Amino acid sequence: MESVLLFILGVVVIVVGLAVSIGLHEIGHLVPAKLFGVKVTQYMIGFGPTLWSKKKGETEYGFKAIPLGGYISMIGMFPPKKGGAVQSASTGFFDTLVQEGAPEKKPGAMATMVDDARQASADTIGEGEHHRAFYTLPVYKRIVIMLGGPTMNLLIAIVMFSILLMGFGTTQTSTTVGSVSSCVLPATSDRQSCESSDEAAPGAAAGLKPGDRFVSIGGTAITSWSQSTQIIRGAPGQALQMVVDRAGTEVALTITPKLTERYVLDSAGEPVTDAAGAPVTEQVGFVGIGAAGELVRQPATAVMPAVGDTIASTAGIIIQLPQRLVDVANAAFGPGERDPNGPMSMVGVGRVAGEIASIDTIPVASKVATMVGILGSVNIALFVFNLVPLLPLDGGHVAGALWEGIRRAFAKLFKRPEPGPVDMAKLMPLTLAVVVLLGGMSLLLVYADIVKPVNLFG
Repeated sequence: MESVLLFILGVVVIVVGLAVSIGLHEIGHLVPAKLFGVKVTQYMIGFGPTLWSKKKGETEYGFKAIPLGGYISMIGMFPPKKGGAVQSASTGFFDTLVQEGAPEKKPGAMATMVDDARQASADTIGEGEHHRAFYTLPVYKRIVIMLGGPTMNLLIAIVMFSILLMGFGTTQTSTTVGSVSSCVLPATSDRQSCESSDEAAPGAAAGLKPGDRFVSIGGTAITSWSQSTQIIRGAPGQALQMVVDRAGTEVALTITPKLTERYVLDSAGEPVTDAAGAPVTEQVGFVGIGAAGELVRQPATAVMPAVGDTIASTAGIIIQLPQRLVDVANAAFGPGERDPNGPMSMVGVGRVAGEIASIDTIPVASKVATMVGILGSVNIALFVFNLVPLLPLDGGHVAGALWEGIRRAFAKLFKRPEPGPVDMAKLMPLTLAVVVLLGGMSLLLVYADIVKPVNLFG
């Protein structure tokens, strides 16, 4: 029962954290919009039916039933058609704009969608409010408004990573023994457990125990685990005099490393592979011990590199998203396993958080640190994904504003007529396609996270 409650608590923490992140994202849009004089009619967290709302001034603030996003409504998102005038409602998605004085003709489906978007935008502008429409703002102000949301997510991520790295620290190998093997198994062996016929590992035979901290080996003071590994691997068959700290008491031991096959490691401690991708092995000294990890608090200078690395890895996932979604589909509808580093829906993220919260062997501090790290990573994902230059994402509006700025600059440079605002409404068919694709992706990830969830714990 306790584990179930902890699981629910982990999910609730992530849901609340996500809702706060979304709310702050929208505040990142709301504040500059109001500062620049744009009329904002709605500030909503979530989608679907409204659960609660309250109007303050000219803006309605509220919560909706599905907490997987949010939005603010600004008047005049799209400019009117060049040379056109707003007419009253007609059939279609919203209403229609037609060119003034042109003969009436029945538009096609795509043209109707574009005209309806323009009409819906025009309908939001009340009498005497034209100067407060979004599209009338200078290019730089529109960019500031649309980048305000992603920037807020980036700031949240920086705060989360600062708490994680400076407050909790990162796990690093220490000079303390974390595990002691009972026997000697070659690196290439498929077996995970020892048998009675296996030779005893030198570390266990000499009396090394988990929790022992290396003081010296062969008269050399030990300051890092890699240093002890280097000495042991380079001394097969040689009796090494070791001094370990065991619960505050120094204990002297004699250990003779066994010559055995192990993987060649690079400077980062990762296995080296040959041209065919197979791990390279060598004959080295082996005693059968593993390092214990310990949390080491990091300086403030470590925060931004960590944020940058996470941004780069998230961007890489987005660039490879089509192939990764194929892999998710193959796993969801076939016998394959999910990639732990692949995309997940918020259902999957909540499930991971719940599992971590419910595991008794994980210390509370580590659970809290993990939740902070998850929220930091989620905000990085929101930051990067919203910068994709496609409508309806923030990056699509930024791209449109930048293109308008380029057109205006060229017109001024070559003394051409003012080109006017970019007609973003023409992109409505593409926007609809993007919405459909995003919806399909979300459904696939949610389904996969239910029937074939990512397994982080074996």
